[in-house]
Amino acid sequence: MLGKKIKDLVETSEKEIPYFGVKEAVFPFNMFPDVDPVLGPEMKSTGEVLGIASSFGLSFYKAQEAAGMKLPSEETVLISVADKDRQDILGVAAGLKKLGFKILATKGTKAFLDENGIESDLALKLNEGRPDITDDIRNGRIQMVINTPVGGKGKHDDSYIRKTAIQHKIPYITTAAAAMATVAGIETVKSGNVEVKSIQEYHSSQ
Repeated sequence: MLGKKIKDLVETSEKEIPYFGVKEAVFPFNMFPDVDPVLGPEMKSTGEVLGIASSFGLSFYKAQEAAGMKLPSEETVLISVADKDRQDILGVAAGLKKLGFKILATKGTKAFLDENGIESDLALKLNEGRPDITDDIRNGRIQMVINTPVGGKGKHDDSYIRKTAIQHKIPYITTAAAAMATVAGIETVKSGNVEVKSIQEYHSSQ
């Protein structure tokens, strides 16, 4: 619009920025409980929030809390991920165990975690028995959901997990990258290394 490329408008000298910023879009999924909260190109947010901190993990944590999704610091996390995300989720599961969380996992994910020495309890999907995942969420047994979409419908459609999490105000994570950031954020908060600064203080430190 200005007739120049961004690189022409920015100073060429490297400038060290001593903080991280994470922007999070806010979507009104709570107003539409039957809508699957997996992000797509046609979605329109109702606003945006920003988390700023001296570490990436804490800035991500702040952004999630500002968006109305406060991440837990204890109890139980449900993990149910697509085959393509299982390798990436290993570090996430190990990190959660180290932080003292209990892990519930669906059959395929649990088998993968077992093979890699990470202990978890079995979570039952719909039609696999009772109590199933929706029962566990309603009964307060699950404090956070990590569920990456498989794609398609039918028996592989796990959207009911994400929808139930929204209905009961349970934080839900739908990508492996966000799951990694979540662990980093919770770890920082549990370590007590949390700071509160004004925007002016962040900018004056540059």
